[in-house]
Amino acid sequence: MFFKQKECEIAKLGEKVLREKAKEVENINSKEILTVIKKMLDCVKRSRGVGLAAPQIFESYQILIISSHPNDRYPNAPLMEDEILINPKIINKSEIIEKDWEGCLSIPGIRALVPRHKTIEVEYTKLDGTKAKVVFEDFVARIFQHEYDHLIGKVYLDRVEDSKEIVSEEVYFKTIK
Repeated sequence: MFFKQKECEIAKLGEKVLREKAKEVENINSKEILTVIKKMLDCVKRSRGVGLAAPQIFESYQILIISSHPNDRYPNAPLMEDEILINPKIINKSEIIEKDWEGCLSIPGIRALVPRHKTIEVEYTKLDGTKAKVVFEDFVARIFQHEYDHLIGKVYLDRVEDSKEIVSEEVYFKTIK
């Protein structure tokens, strides 16, 4: 399905929708929810992101997509099939926490070191309505936690421990790679 660029607008920091708790999805098969998911898939591809949460496209639903693949924004991202997670919940997390660099489509031009759990276990509903449990590790666990934050009204900058660990993307790409 083709969407005009206007329909793929990403909510930016300061938009109210990014600071609200997203609504639980009640009817996965509704036309509205299926349209939101199609729009999210299109937007994550166009934006070269590795994940996207529904609030980032101005839709306050508990839906996130993990779309890890190497690209110019994340050259070392692992390649995996897109995963659509509806009403996700973290049910277990490792005690090991690691800091690594994150950026966000809703906060363009900035990267920061963000502490995240190395491993998480997640429960969610799949597009076909079945329940699933999965363990995510490393970069994919980081993507999930980043996108999950959008569902609870947080952004990655809320988790930064030291403001000196926030840099412009220009500096990040010059010095971090």
